[in-house]
Amino acid sequence: MQRLKVVVLGAGGLVAQRLQQRLVHHPWFRLTAVAGSPRFRGKPLSDVPWALDQQRPDLPEMSVEDVADEATISRLVEDGVSVAFSSLPSEEARRLEPMWVEAGMTVFSNAGAYRGVSGVPLVIPEVNPEALGQTGLLRHACATNCTLLPLVLPLASLHEAFGVQSYRMRSEQGLSGGGHAYMQQAMAEGSVDTSIPGEAEKTATELEHVLGWSGQASLSCQRVMRSDGHHVFVELEVEQEVDHDAVQTVLKQWSERHRSTLPSAPHQPLMLVPSIDVESHLFADGSGYPQRPDPAMDLKAGMAIVVGNIACPTPHLVRFEAFSHNTIRGAAGGVIYLAELAHDMQLLPVNPVHP
Repeated sequence: MQRLKVVVLGAGGLVAQRLQQRLVHHPWFRLTAVAGSPRFRGKPLSDVPWALDQQRPDLPEMSVEDVADEATISRLVEDGVSVAFSSLPSEEARRLEPMWVEAGMTVFSNAGAYRGVSGVPLVIPEVNPEALGQTGLLRHACATNCTLLPLVLPLASLHEAFGVQSYRMRSEQGLSGGGHAYMQQAMAEGSVDTSIPGEAEKTATELEHVLGWSGQASLSCQRVMRSDGHHVFVELEVEQEVDHDAVQTVLKQWSERHRSTLPSAPHQPLMLVPSIDVESHLFADGSGYPQRPDPAMDLKAGMAIVVGNIACPTPHLVRFEAFSHNTIRGAAGGVIYLAELAHDMQLLPVNPVHP
């Protein structure tokens, strides 16, 4: 398979650098350019401050391009860059992503601006992969909100087996979900405002979209003093009678059926544990729990969802907790996984499409 030339839209943010980190040795995609905001425009990529805990990988020597320059976009298209991974803030994404699409690129976005917009698939590979092919040759697609991932994967399997009538979710979300500056400030002050305006509503809407489910839902989301990882506490009312063993069996069988050989796919999407440890389970890969992985080399680390504390207090009530890495599975890793799926489905052109 020919490696496709790709560009990352974003230079200095946590998700932008996760994308750079995960693309530098990717077997299917070749990081060819990085396009950022005016504060980094023209700077060598190596001079952009590195925000991730892991050491900066051996990134290609390049200068940061202007993400809003149509001439730059045209030049990259002429150079054969065919895929853009966007980590832009929502308002910038709303304005700029169409420029990249119209120039002939396929844009995979981690931003919320076009989630749920007609003609722009909103996709989780294990849940609704068929949505990718509904528009023909793919030009623009979105990954979901990071909070949705630990909620929807186990919920999808249980809905398929038992029929979910309603659910309640409470989340505890890592600081990195608010961005690097937000995380640094909270760490410096030793405290954080726990509120995340709009997060609950966004998560509920996206779940309905990707799962094709509608019902009663109650969600509350809060920020906690932890760098990474989103932890959800879920209670489901289901149509069929259940018990603990039946829930365990369904989750295991669903996970086995949704294994994938794509480079960023975890060995299996769900990992079941008696109880969740937010430190040791952060980099779950579907077969184990690496403690100090190098995400530039290990594309599976941090891509699995950990499910624990399963209980069935009544025959129609299921409780569980789930946990995932928000900047890997919930952001950069998830959107690259989505692009891998599209490429595997032959929905991407080898060369950029000229309008």
